This record gives sequence, C-alpha cells and structure tokens, in this order.
Amino acid sequence: MAYQFDFAPVLGQGGVLLEGALFTLELTAIGGLLGLGIGIVGAAVRAWRLRPFDWLFGIYVELIRNTPFIVQLFFIFFGLPSLGVRLTEWQAAVLAMVINLGAYSTEIIRAGIQAIPKGQLEAAAALAMSRFEAFRHVVIQPALGKVWPALSSQIVIVMLGSAVCSQIATEELSFAANFIQSRNFRAFETYLLTTLLYLAMAVLLRQLLGWVGQRLIGGRH
Repeated sequence: MAYQFDFAPVLGQGGVLLEGALFTLELTAIGGLLGLGIGIVGAAVRAWRLRPFDWLFGIYVELIRNTPFIVQLFFIFFGLPSLGVRLTEWQAAVLAMVINLGAYSTEIIRAGIQAIPKGQLEAAAALAMSRFEAFRHVVIQPALGKVWPALSSQIVIVMLGSAVCSQIATEELSFAANFIQSRNFRAFETYLLTTLLYLAMAVLLRQLLGWVGQRLIGGRH
C-alpha cells in the first residue's frame, strides 16, 4: 500500500516545533558567546605559552576534541551529580556546548594569533600601546578576522550538535520533534519538517555570523 502523506497533524503542532527551534537558538547564542570567550583566553594562553595555564588548556583541548559530544553531555548531567554537582537539563546543555565550543575555538583562534606578523607587535610597542590595547587592536581583532569563517562554521556545527541534548530531556528542536512524532506517529512528516527547520536555522545563523564578521570584526568573509 502506498504511503499517504499527511502533514496536518504535524503542522497542527507547529507551535511546539517553533518553541523548540527558539530554544535551540537560545542555547546556541549563550553557548556561542561563552565558548568564544573561553576560546580567546585559551588561544592567547597557548599562543604565548603562559605556563602553567598553557599546559592545562592543552589537556582540556585534547580531551574535548577527542571525545564525543554526547559523552561529554552525559558526564556533565549524569556523572557530576555523583560529586554533588546537580544541574538542570538546560544548565547541563549550555555547559556542555560552552565547553565543547571553547576547546575547538581555542585552536582556531590560536591559529589566527600565530598568523599575526611580529612586526605589528613591535609597531604597537613603538607607539606606546598598553598590552591590552595591543592585544585588542593588533592581535585579537585581526586574528578573529582571519579565522572568522572557521569559527562561524564551528558555531553552526555546535548548534546542529545540540540535537543530542534531547537525550537528557532538554526541550530543544529534536526533543520537540520526538514529542510530536510520539503523539501522531507521522515520523516521515515530522522529521522532514524538523530537517528543514535545522537547515533554515543553519543558513540564517551562518548569514548572521557573516554579517557580524563584516560589521564588528572587520574584514570581508
């Protein structure tokens, strides 16, 4: 018997999908900002070999980059309570995304910092710039401009990877899709619309990050 498509039951729950999508974007925004903050600090520490913090950041980066995101999420949500640290689903999801993005962005930004010519730092010193002024204008801003496309792609990857947060009952988009499918049993229609929503969010997020790169970071991406 040919399959009869019926999107009405899914569209009738469209509000649930949109709430899940907005929740996913909220997680991504918070995780992205905090993760990039960690990445900037970690990149500076590793690029300039500030001991012993460069060693600690090195372990952190290797640990996160060589383990699955879902295992990191489970460790935070299920493992930390054994040590007395209890987090809500939302807190665990945000923390996992921040830690994950922080590790990847550390290495991406470090590559940008190491690409800055030493002559620019010498020129900043000759102009009597403070260390903070030199870092802000001569180091980090040009470095971010060089690697912004890679950072943007990594943020999009983290947003898409947030789908596994449904495994700890975080009410993001994939959780909403699973909830709807369990009620109407229209798996094809539900996950097709969910796929299109993820695609739209990824494209729009990439465009937004490109605009941010042009307007705030400087440089054309």
